Amino acid sequence: MKRVKFLGILILTFGLGFVLGTAGGFPKNSGGEDDYRYFRLFTDVFKVVKENYVENVSTKDLIYGALNGMMKSLDPFSAFFTPEQYREFKEETEGEFGGVGIEISMEKGRPIVVSPIEGTPAYKAGIRPGDIILEINGEDTSNMMLMDVVQKIRGKPGTKVNLTIMRKGLDKPLRFELERSLIKIESVRWTKFEDVGYIRLSQFNDGAGAQMEKAIKSLLSEDVKGLVLDLRNDPGGLLTEAVNVAELFIPEGKLIVYTKSRDGEINKYFSRRKPIVPEDIPLVVLINKGSASASEIVTGALQDYKRAIIVGEKSYGKASVQNIMPLEDGSAIKLTIAYYYTPLGRLIHKKGITPDVQVSMDEKQEEQLQEAIRQKRMQGDHHKLILLPELDPQLRKAIEIIEKGKTLKKAA
Repeated sequence: MKRVKFLGILILTFGLGFVLGTAGGFPKNSGGEDDYRYFRLFTDVFKVVKENYVENVSTKDLIYGALNGMMKSLDPFSAFFTPEQYREFKEETEGEFGGVGIEISMEKGRPIVVSPIEGTPAYKAGIRPGDIILEINGEDTSNMMLMDVVQKIRGKPGTKVNLTIMRKGLDKPLRFELERSLIKIESVRWTKFEDVGYIRLSQFNDGAGAQMEKAIKSLLSEDVKGLVLDLRNDPGGLLTEAVNVAELFIPEGKLIVYTKSRDGEINKYFSRRKPIVPEDIPLVVLINKGSASASEIVTGALQDYKRAIIVGEKSYGKASVQNIMPLEDGSAIKLTIAYYYTPLGRLIHKKGITPDVQVSMDEKQEEQLQEAIRQKRMQGDHHKLILLPELDPQLRKAIEIIEKGKTLKKAA
C-alpha cells in the first residue's frame, strides 16, 4: 500500500478535509468474508463487461465509473475526482478559476446552488441560494455527478453557458445565459459606514485570516464604535482559515471547533493567540441560507461564547467532514468521515444556525437591493463596496444594534 499525500484541511461547501491513514487495501472495521464476497462479485462483473460489451471499453473508464458510483451512493459531499477534476478542485481552493461563480452541492439527485460568489457572472445575473439546476446547455442534470456538473459549467473565459433553473415559489423554470469569466475571489473587503466598520468575507480561501486581520486593524484605527462581519452567501473554504478568523475575536486557549468520527475520535481546534478586537467593541455577524460550512464554524463559535450578536436568517447547515485523499494516478477521493461541532457541542448539520435576531429578506427585496447596487456601480467605481442599509433590512438591523450599543452577556 502507498501512503496518500497530505493535501490540507478543506471545508468549502463540500466539507472539510484532512488526510488520515493509507489508500488501498481493506478498510478498518472490514466486514470480513462479506467484503471478499462482494469484491469477487465486482471482479466478475468487470470481467463480463470487458469481454462482452458491444464496444471496447478501457479499464480506466470502468474503474473511474465504478468509483464515481461508489462515492455517489454515500452522500452529496463524497466524490471521486479524475486527475483533471482534482486539479480544478485545487485551483478553486487557491482562489482563482474559470467559470460563472457558483458553489453547488447535490440534493435529491440534482445540483443545487449553495451560494453565488459575490461579483461573479452568476451573482450579477441574479442566481440565488437554493436554485436547482435542471439543465446545462439543454442537457438534463438528473444523472450527472457533481464534478461533471462543475466541468460543464466551467470553461474558457468569454464563452457562454446556459442554465435552466427551478426556484422555489415559481411555477416555471428560469433560464440564464451566463458568460464565463476568470473568477478571482477577493475574499475580504471592508469599508466604514458612518461610525460602524463593515467587513464582507465572501469565502474562506487561502489567506482570508490575514486579510481579515488587516481589515480589522484598518477599521479600528478609524475609531469605529462597532464591527459588522457579513457572512451572507459565504459557502465556506479552508478550516485553517475559519480558525484564523475566529481567533481574531475569541480569547486565547478557547475551543473554536471540534470534529468527531464514527468511532468517537475527536480533533479539537483552539484559539492560539490573543484577540485583536477589544471586548468592548460590539460585533454583529450577518448570515443567511447561503452561509455554510466554514462560515458556520465561525458563527457558531462567536454565538456560543456570546461574542457577537447573530442577525439574519438560518444558515445552510453543513457540518460533515470530508477527507481529501490524492491517489497515485493523480485522481482523488473526497470521503465523509466525521461531523464538526461548535464549542458547546452543537451539531448543526442539516439544521443550520438560528440567528439571535431573525431578519428575513424575500426575493423581491434581494432583487431590489442587487439592482440598486448594480446601478450605483455603473455610476462610479465598479469595484467599490457599496452599502445600502435603506434597502437591506439585515444590514440596517446590524447597524442599529451597534448604534444602540447592545451586547450579549458572556457565556459561563
